[in-house]
Amino acid sequence: MSIEKNIQTVKDFFAAIGRGDSEAVLALVTEDIAWIIPGEDWPLAGTHRGHSGVTDLLETASTSVETSTEPREFVAQGDRVLVVGFARGKIKATNKIFEDDWVFAITVRNGKLTNIREYVDTQALARAARASNARA
Repeated sequence: MSIEKNIQTVKDFFAAIGRGDSEAVLALVTEDIAWIIPGEDWPLAGTHRGHSGVTDLLETASTSVETSTEPREFVAQGDRVLVVGFARGKIKATNKIFEDDWVFAITVRNGKLTNIREYVDTQALARAARASNARA
């Protein structure tokens, strides 16, 4: 596929995420996708594999995080699309606000996302997920 089509596929993916349309998200990812979110001590960290992993991730996100995500820049070469963006949100369990500059490195093949690696501010997210009485 062309670079332009790969970028459009990724834009469609982010639009579906923004709408909370999990069916559209699943239609845009392969059955064996790996979605990797580094870090620990916050609800979405881990490696999420396949449609069941993506479904679990989206459900966990909807119950644990309120967020507004803004993809700002799309940079592509071959089957790779890097998305630079910003998110602002709240961890529901702690009611703590976070701000997060992020980059998604996404591989697109045959019109579907096959791999997502998020590079996020894991400290900001872990701080927001930490209960007030926990040690810093």
